[in-house]
Amino acid sequence: QVTLVESGGGLVQPGGSLTLSCVASGITISVYTMGWYRQAPGKQRELVAKMGEFTTYADSVLGRVTMWRSNFENTAYLHMNNLKPEDTGVYYCNAWLSNTREHWGQGTQVTVSA
Repeated sequence: QVTLVESGGGLVQPGGSLTLSCVASGITISVYTMGWYRQAPGKQRELVAKMGEFTTYADSVLGRVTMWRSNFENTAYLHMNNLKPEDTGVYYCNAWLSNTREHWGQGTQVTVSA
């Protein structure tokens, strides 16, 4: 059974920082494209960052977000700084590999508010 478990979300003031973690079990993330997505209330889920052969970031977070992974820990990370209220949403971890089922975590809430 594959599980992705996110953690690290919370309430943070504008300008603050958070680091999200996604611990994977049942898969080896080194062969997967790992992604972070977010969904704000009333909006569609959108890509924040993904890491396969290359790492790409959404324009809205470019320069404020860094994604990396530890193959030893089988964990993907997302560090966000200079957070803005528009970064508020549920952040989901995703694992994708061609010709296999993609996997999602349950999400972790990030709220940016004064």
